[in-house]
Amino acid sequence: MELNFKYQLSLFCVTLLLPALCTSQDSFTCSRATYYGSPDCYGNPRGACGFGEYGKTVNDGSVAGVSWLWKNGSGCGACYQVRCKIPQFCDENGAYVVVTDYGEGDRTDFIMSPRAYSRLGRNADASAELFKYGVMDVEYRRVPCRYGGYNLLVKVHEHSRNPHYLAIVILYLGGTYDVTAVELWQEDCQEWRRMRRAFGTVFDAENPPRGDIKLRFQLSGNAEKYWVQSENVISSDWEGGAVFDSEIQLG
Repeated sequence: MELNFKYQLSLFCVTLLLPALCTSQDSFTCSRATYYGSPDCYGNPRGACGFGEYGKTVNDGSVAGVSWLWKNGSGCGACYQVRCKIPQFCDENGAYVVVTDYGEGDRTDFIMSPRAYSRLGRNADASAELFKYGVMDVEYRRVPCRYGGYNLLVKVHEHSRNPHYLAIVILYLGGTYDVTAVELWQEDCQEWRRMRRAFGTVFDAENPPRGDIKLRFQLSGNAEKYWVQSENVISSDWEGGAVFDSEIQLG
């Protein structure tokens, strides 16, 4: 009976330690990853973040859909380092991916584009072997997004209709920040007006202000939230597809 109790106690202690062991080394978290089909190995331009073609080619197409890291859409644009754990096949640096979509798999946190998944391997032959697994154990950590030469950009969504409806998409979000809210300046009321998160990283507003539009963004990162205001404006003659430089540099 005493041996049985000691065995149960040891098993209990190991069970408690497992989450710590999965998260302690260099702040990596244990998980699983798989990949989705793509005719050109790039991302899905119809991803739930609303990025469109940007979501297909950003980061050279090394992108992923996520589940709980989605964060109701505020996880869109986040960057992660993902490493698999089969020594004979896996590259020690793994793949760097940008979140562009929502997706749930077989207890997976990442559903990766084929281009991203292939970068888990040490070489082409190793990557081919990893594709045979379909789903594999990985570890991941949040890393800064770095877009050399790019400020945070605001794209007017194609469904926008000046002057009755404005929707925007946020591109090239640098650093390790999440955009948790967007507001536009209502000149006639002299106050900031909250835009609705329509889906993913798409924010919209009915009957936006006439004339040039000022925006500010609420950023979340390092356990704090704060506002940054764009030094640039969306010009009064905006139309769907137009892109404006916020002049905000995040790194």
